[in-house]
Amino acid sequence: MSQAEHREIIDNGLWKQNPGVVQLLGLCPLLAVSGSMVNGVSLGLATALVMACASGAVALVRNIVPNEIRIPVFILIISVLVTVVQLLMNAFMYPLYLVLGIFIPLIVVNCIVLGRAEAFASKNPWGPSMLDGFMMGLGLTAVLAVLGGMRELIGKGTLLSGIDLAFGPQAKALAITVIPEYKGFLLAILPPGAFIGLGLLIAFKNYLDLRAQKRRQPAVAASPTAV
Repeated sequence: MSQAEHREIIDNGLWKQNPGVVQLLGLCPLLAVSGSMVNGVSLGLATALVMACASGAVALVRNIVPNEIRIPVFILIISVLVTVVQLLMNAFMYPLYLVLGIFIPLIVVNCIVLGRAEAFASKNPWGPSMLDGFMMGLGLTAVLAVLGGMRELIGKGTLLSGIDLAFGPQAKALAITVIPEYKGFLLAILPPGAFIGLGLLIAFKNYLDLRAQKRRQPAVAASPTAV
């Protein structure tokens, strides 16, 4: 693939087709674990790793798997990869593993992972497929990070609280208390706060897209080649 095509894959994953604020896929884990930035980023990176490896594996076997059983085969591949990630987190990040709980194995049935395997990886070589899967996962991670940061800041007045769950007690000093003596705002860290926060992110992205579109229109109109 050309450099322009690689750029398009990256742009689609991070912005144009972002699974969190454009495709609106995988909303259950997105809304459930985004109560803090650390939880959101951790699950997002785990999903990105699974998506990249699953897309690459699906691309490698796409020509030898019969069309009638492709979905079960894709799910089997994803299940193996999720099990590996789950065992690694259980071994090296056990406190964080307990916090994320059921949402780690639920990556298997996350429609983002299976959707990209079916829509892209099953039709393209392994290199672009891995890039597509990772960029889509990274786009989801970015949404989880921003949404988790918003909810944590408004709800508890902190950022990166719980980072010691991922990196051990020595990382506890990295947590930031943005608003000292803050009493908290419970709505922000409850499910309604997740819906409100996600809605604001979607609205902000749409605003930026419309603003960029309006800026391009005068340039197109002024172009000498415009009809």
